[in-house]
Amino acid sequence: MACPVYVVGLTCLATVVEANEPPVATEQAQHKNARTRIEDQGAEAMERVKRAADKAKATTVSSPVLPTKPDTAAQRRAFEGLRRRKTNPAMVKRAQGDVTAAREALAAEREAASRRVAQALGLEQPEAAALAGVVSAGGEKRWVPVLFVSSAMPVATLRTYAAQLARVGGVMAFRGMPGGMRQVAPMAKLSAAILRIDPGCDGPACAMRDVQVIVDPLVFRQHGVTRVPALAMVPGDPTQPYCERDEVLLRAPHLVFGDAALTGLLEEYGRLGGGEEVRNALARLARR
Repeated sequence: MACPVYVVGLTCLATVVEANEPPVATEQAQHKNARTRIEDQGAEAMERVKRAADKAKATTVSSPVLPTKPDTAAQRRAFEGLRRRKTNPAMVKRAQGDVTAAREALAAEREAASRRVAQALGLEQPEAAALAGVVSAGGEKRWVPVLFVSSAMPVATLRTYAAQLARVGGVMAFRGMPGGMRQVAPMAKLSAAILRIDPGCDGPACAMRDVQVIVDPLVFRQHGVTRVPALAMVPGDPTQPYCERDEVLLRAPHLVFGDAALTGLLEEYGRLGGGEEVRNALARLARR
């Protein structure tokens, strides 16, 4: 009866010893096995990459080779197919109509843009109605008031002169352009600020005064203008191109200097002996 008891006691002792064994050794073994598997898998992956690289190096790709001689039969068939191709008359007519309409719209837009630029620069020719009061009937000589000014003058003063010149069909002349003759934008901006009826308006659609603005250093030299403002009554059109004008005939007989209103400059011009030249301009300024 003592033997079974002994066996059970040994079994219990073994169980207690196994339960009290520390888990450090077991965890180290598991980590070692995982690291080994990772190293093995990495080595296999590197081996596969090396084999793929060697295979790619060993494989040669042939370059495309163009035919030395063109296939005349294929070319002939292609051109014959193009000649036999049937066109749709309605589609062709519609395409031609679209092209014509686009050209007309482009021409109209270009003309409108050119007119706005010319108006801003003062290069657009005056309308016939505006010249009706300047050109006298019976072939009489036309006297055009030319006011010599400078971009250094206040814009408010230039705007006042522009409003007065618009009533007499006058011309505003500058010796040069602000920023130099190669820069048109500053002159266009200044001309727009001078001629714009509403100073608060901005854009090409703003209403402008009907006054010609010219940049002409030759007309300054021709009349000996050394300071501004100055007024001359020119017997002709000073806005004509150089090749169409006669400098001798366009030279004014008198020149008036002074920072005064256009009416005062015209009256002083008349006192110098140009009463006939300024008579029409003074009459138009007197009308309200």
